[in-house]
Amino acid sequence: MNLTEIQNRALEIREKYEQFETIKYGKPWSIEDLTMGLVGDIGDLVKLIQAQNGKREIENSQEKLAHELSDCLWSILIIAKKYNIDLEKSFLDTMDSLDKEISDKLNQ
Repeated sequence: MNLTEIQNRALEIREKYEQFETIKYGKPWSIEDLTMGLVGDIGDLVKLIQAQNGKREIENSQEKLAHELSDCLWSILIIAKKYNIDLEKSFLDTMDSLDKEISDKLNQ
């Protein structure tokens, strides 16, 4: 799968969540709600990283880490789409910029 296909799959799941949220809460989560969810997922991610490094005890931490990374990616894909950001282009542009920046520093 390429990034566009992955993002489309994420959007399919988001549509189902919007239906669920509308039934349960009367309206779908806002972009702010989705972002707060991402922040919570990042907090969980930090705990799982700690577990991977022996600083927390979490059963099945490797499996849970893979899941949490996917949750974070899902949120980022959805947020990017909500703001009409071409994440693939932006990512490649950012990598080019970082590559130039670090290459310049290495060549000093």
